Amino acid sequence: MRVIITGGTGLIGRTLVHHLARQEYEIIVLSRYPERAAQMFSHRELPGVQTIGWDATSAQGWGEFITGESAIVNLAGATPAHWRWTQRYRTRILESRLGAGQAVMQAMERYGPPAVLVQASASGYYGDRGQELLTETSLPGQGFRAEVCQEWEASTAQASTRRCIIRTGLVLDTTAGAFPPLLQFARLWGKQVGNGRQWIPWIHRMDVARAIQFLLEQRTLCGPVNLCTPRSVPNAEFLHVLHRIIKRPALVPLPAIVLQALLGELATVMLDSQHLVPDRLLKESFQFVYPQLEQALRNLLPEQSSTPVEEPF
Repeated sequence: MRVIITGGTGLIGRTLVHHLARQEYEIIVLSRYPERAAQMFSHRELPGVQTIGWDATSAQGWGEFITGESAIVNLAGATPAHWRWTQRYRTRILESRLGAGQAVMQAMERYGPPAVLVQASASGYYGDRGQELLTETSLPGQGFRAEVCQEWEASTAQASTRRCIIRTGLVLDTTAGAFPPLLQFARLWGKQVGNGRQWIPWIHRMDVARAIQFLLEQRTLCGPVNLCTPRSVPNAEFLHVLHRIIKRPALVPLPAIVLQALLGELATVMLDSQHLVPDRLLKESFQFVYPQLEQALRNLLPEQSSTPVEEPF
């Protein structure tokens, strides 16, 4: 299968490209910086990967690669892991996502629909929901993150093909995203963020790639899909497990008011509570390789563990 990926150089995209290419998918990565992307995905190591430049707003230069048997995975969008969400950066977060959705829709209208479209979203769709158990049928929340996710999902809502929406939780990866700051906080003896009771929907980077592949290969599954393990944990428990692995004491709490003063609205990424359940993946019998938090963290931090787990590429 040919898979066209927007945002292929981002946190999820990099892992997905490597995962699919090693299983002999034909991958086309769309990037505003194709030369940089080509260096990231060496043709010698990943011969099935092609990088193509695009403007992130139209079908120009890539739409002709769509066939009725291909797939599009739309991951493009400015990272929310920015120092502060100024008004200018808030606009960039939203417009980059809407522009990519516009490009995907234009390509499908001009060249015909693919077999499946996987549309990115995030757990932020649900807003701050305290202890409420959230499945794919739960209503959207409030706040900037929730509003962005709703518009992000709506950007390709008129697609005339099977469409899966991935509402992804905290992706465990040591190189990017929200996990590295949490790891650094733990190494500085950080005990908890805020009151520590806010739920973290997490998922190992490899299970993200495997879940997306699962959605590509399904024939009937469509609509929203929560991408997280069945075992979300509160913030304090997450850090407790992390401290056990890195062998650091948990001494210093980070009050919500301090985090908000430092990061502004970006602090909601750490303070919002979302007790997600991947109900649809479980009903389709998807098997997580890393369902347990300690197992997933030991895989990512093998220098801290005497029994590292190999990744199943």
